[in-house]
Amino acid sequence: MRVSVVVPTLNEEEDLPILLESLKKQSFQDFEVIVADAGSKDNTVKLAKKYGARVVPGGMPGPGRNRGAEVANGEFLFFFDADVSLPTDFLEKALKELDHRFLDLATCEFHPSSNLKLDDIMFRFANLSVKMNQDLNPRAAGFCIFITRRLFNRVGGFDESLKLAEDHDLVQRASKFRPLRVLESTHLNVSVRRLEKEGRFSLIQKYFRVEMHLLFKGNVKEDIVEYEFGDFSKKGEANTKWLDDLEKKIIQMEKAYNRLTSPKDDTDGASGKPSKEKNDLLERWKAGLETLVDAITKSPDQSEKSHQEKMAKAAKGNEKKSGKSKGK
Repeated sequence: MRVSVVVPTLNEEEDLPILLESLKKQSFQDFEVIVADAGSKDNTVKLAKKYGARVVPGGMPGPGRNRGAEVANGEFLFFFDADVSLPTDFLEKALKELDHRFLDLATCEFHPSSNLKLDDIMFRFANLSVKMNQDLNPRAAGFCIFITRRLFNRVGGFDESLKLAEDHDLVQRASKFRPLRVLESTHLNVSVRRLEKEGRFSLIQKYFRVEMHLLFKGNVKEDIVEYEFGDFSKKGEANTKWLDDLEKKIIQMEKAYNRLTSPKDDTDGASGKPSKEKNDLLERWKAGLETLVDAITKSPDQSEKSHQEKMAKAAKGNEKKSGKSKGK
């Protein structure tokens, strides 16, 4: 068997089926799926078995990945998290490139399952950082590590004594024998649920603290930041409220911008006359510009409410204009 896909889980009934469905549709099928479950209380285990996955007792997250690897039969171990999804040719392209480049250790680009430009920028930066550091300071996210089973066993797997960054630690130890490389032929998609739960800028701040600890003090063996695994049903309370407020304002501005620039037809296809969208363009721009100002000066909730009121007012004004035009 070429590949063993290992997925640590804890109450993942919402996202796991998306990953398993994308695996089911792969153009390459010589693989097994191992779900290492940390005691889920929902339907995670039931769903995993429904898709034909092998379920073993796990832990979060390093211990779970190790438990899955212990029973794996594949030549390669592909470590994913439950909230990723794959293009249908992911395994085929990844394996072809791993073989062609004689790689024992790799990762790939990961793209956000989000339409927000802010998320796209953050992920682009993260991918660039991985590429720039693959020789001097190799890093790879735990949801995106591909390693031969022999190399994984040689370095002893994930260090279960670590609280955080056990993925970086594995890659650094493994890269002493075989270099980490970033695959060029494919990518995977990952949810932004942690960004939404903890706040984008707050999470960046936590990651920065972890990186500083790794740089100056070594591996993280104590709780230096609050980082809860699982439980994405609710958002956590941010310690840096101003960062989260800034994030919400930026997202609100982006949504307002998207409303302004969303494509509209200029003419009615049937009559060839100017469409209603073109007639109310000025009103939409006016309402949108006011929304941008609100996004900067008001709270996110106030901004959204104000935008809805302005758009409703603009629509009502256009209806009146249209009625007068018909009366003439």
